Amino acid sequence: MLVVNLDPRDPRPLYLQIMDEVRRALVVGTLRPEDPVPSVRELASHLVVNPRTVSQAYQELEREGVLYVQRGQGTFVAARARADRGALARDVAKRALLDARRHGVGVPELIETIRRVAAEDEEQPSPTLAPGGRASEGRKHGDRK
Repeated sequence: MLVVNLDPRDPRPLYLQIMDEVRRALVVGTLRPEDPVPSVRELASHLVVNPRTVSQAYQELEREGVLYVQRGQGTFVAARARADRGALARDVAKRALLDARRHGVGVPELIETIRRVAAEDEEQPSPTLAPGGRASEGRKHGDRK
């Protein structure tokens, strides 16, 4: 089952967050090639977003070869879709670096802080994190209203 977390504090457009969540699901193995994904209307309804937002994410993922549409059947993960863990890590690093620069935090300080937080997290994993390490307070597919 695809779990999509949207973070209202994330400055990125919602469609990009949805795209990243689909890619993340491929990396962690909750989505595999040929798996169906929720319909545009279903996902939009669960996330409480405009269906055009989900449609835009799906169209971009289709252009990238991650998803394909089978008319009358639904949308599926493409057989050739690859879980690119390196690309996912680079995207996360770029977002962290951009956010750090906006807040006046230099690269050495950011790296040291990440190491310190990771060490603390290993000692006491936070039960408030959803799969994928995102805070569970955002909207996600699968939540009951």
